[in-house]
Amino acid sequence: MRKIRIEETAVGKGVFALRKLGADVVVGEILGEVLDEHPEDSSYCMELQSGRLLEPVPPLRFLNHSCEPNCELFYWVDEESNAPAEDRLWLQTIRPIAAGDEMTIDYCWPADAAIRCRCETVSCRGWVVDPDELDQIAA
Repeated sequence: MRKIRIEETAVGKGVFALRKLGADVVVGEILGEVLDEHPEDSSYCMELQSGRLLEPVPPLRFLNHSCEPNCELFYWVDEESNAPAEDRLWLQTIRPIAAGDEMTIDYCWPADAAIRCRCETVSCRGWVVDPDELDQIAA
């Protein structure tokens, strides 16, 4: 993936744009091991359309959370049948990203898995949690 690089951030490793990217640019596929059960030692797993889990490998393993993300994950859909083409996950920009900017996604974790957020954006929810479940967090 010639569009990104890995760098250290305040919260660990992160993914950064090597060059300017416009909105709606498919950055690449999230690759890794597909699992049937959540491993005990990972917080990187991503849910696939089938309900199975993807344990991503670098570089996209290091996508950090933001309450104001500039990227999102999506499932590729077959245009003819409008069904998922395969059990695969992709990363796409949702707004323009400048060269050198960190690329982030909103983890949208369920309330029972939420942790304190450190994204420091203007609209930070204070928790890494699905916005619809924020009211379930006991501060």
